[in-house]
Amino acid sequence: MKKNIRPYLEHHPKIDSTCYIDDLSVVIGEVTLAENVSVWPFAVIRGDVNHIKIGRNSNVQDHTMLHVSHKKADKPEGSPLIIGEDVTIGHHVKLHGCTIGNRVLVGISTIVLDDAIIEDDVMIGAGSLVPPRKRLESGYLYVGSPVQRIRPLTDQEKEFLSYSAHHYVKVANNYLEQN
Repeated sequence: MKKNIRPYLEHHPKIDSTCYIDDLSVVIGEVTLAENVSVWPFAVIRGDVNHIKIGRNSNVQDHTMLHVSHKKADKPEGSPLIIGEDVTIGHHVKLHGCTIGNRVLVGISTIVLDDAIIEDDVMIGAGSLVPPRKRLESGYLYVGSPVQRIRPLTDQEKEFLSYSAHHYVKVANNYLEQN
């Protein structure tokens, strides 16, 4: 196991063979990465006190921090981090114990906190704050701190959500082919 991919106690990351994990990123503990996930330089995915799952074709861009909240008596499941398929997580994003649906774009420097739920087909603008337990409904653009629903996504924006994720799969494959 590479030094940047590490167990925590009895939990070992489960990483599909098609994933690209940059050597300058860190993946720790109870983390599952599905097919074609890419993790870029200085991203931290720390599944030490709960689990993290990232779906097929999703990307975790540079300087992103992914973490969870621990299980406790009044909250037996804690707050795991679940990320769907075809998700683009922009640079410097912080995701903490939340649920992200499919075909979501999380803009640069956005923060999404515990138990927030981002439904499918959502675009979150750069620098937004999604407070704990907030639900973002499918099909809209959200921006702000705290985040506000701005307008419905256009058909072109909805198409871009999948395009963005698949573009990162292509870029990651270029890196994999170089090694």
